[in-house]
Amino acid sequence: MKKWYHQYLEEKPNLDKGTMLAILALIVVIAGIFGFVYEYIFYFFNGGMQTFYWRGGNFLPWINIYAYGALGIYFFTFKHRKHPWKVFLIGLLVCGILEFASGYVMYTFFNGWRCWDYNTEIWNFGNIGGFVCLRSVTIFGLSGLLLIYGLLPMCIYFSQKIPKKIFMTIAFVLLAIILIDDLYNLIVVPLFHTKGAIEIYKSLGVPYMS
Repeated sequence: MKKWYHQYLEEKPNLDKGTMLAILALIVVIAGIFGFVYEYIFYFFNGGMQTFYWRGGNFLPWINIYAYGALGIYFFTFKHRKHPWKVFLIGLLVCGILEFASGYVMYTFFNGWRCWDYNTEIWNFGNIGGFVCLRSVTIFGLSGLLLIYGLLPMCIYFSQKIPKKIFMTIAFVLLAIILIDDLYNLIVVPLFHTKGAIEIYKSLGVPYMS
């Protein structure tokens, strides 16, 4: 295993396009779940350790911006994987820009809509407009290390140990389930005024923090 991991750091993995797409699909799924778990725990402390709040706009425990951030980290840092400090700083910068841009666009073009607001949260040192803060970008940088040195090599390793068809089927089925949930709540709900995850969970008494 040590030899394999050293090879992962030194050489570009020899993977066909289908397998690589399946690995990226798994990253999208796992990163979004990771983001949900992180926010689920953080907002428990932010709310005075009284209640765990459901976060995100989906039925499943998955938050899309973390998936986009993970893909950004992969594409910008993979070639720098020999240098953890570069992975950390680039991941911090890429995700910080994504977070600020996403928050600013939503607030500016959608009547002050915010999915997060660091103005009202704990540990918000370095807060810029409520869109980004030092704590958030530090978490993103650390998550980049976890992605490049933990999740990605693990996915590559299993892609080589599991029959290709089975690996790809698992990855793409999980991605499809997640994307159906996300697209329904992002597109179908506002267009056709159907009930989405937020409305349904609130009606069931699930503590929800928007």
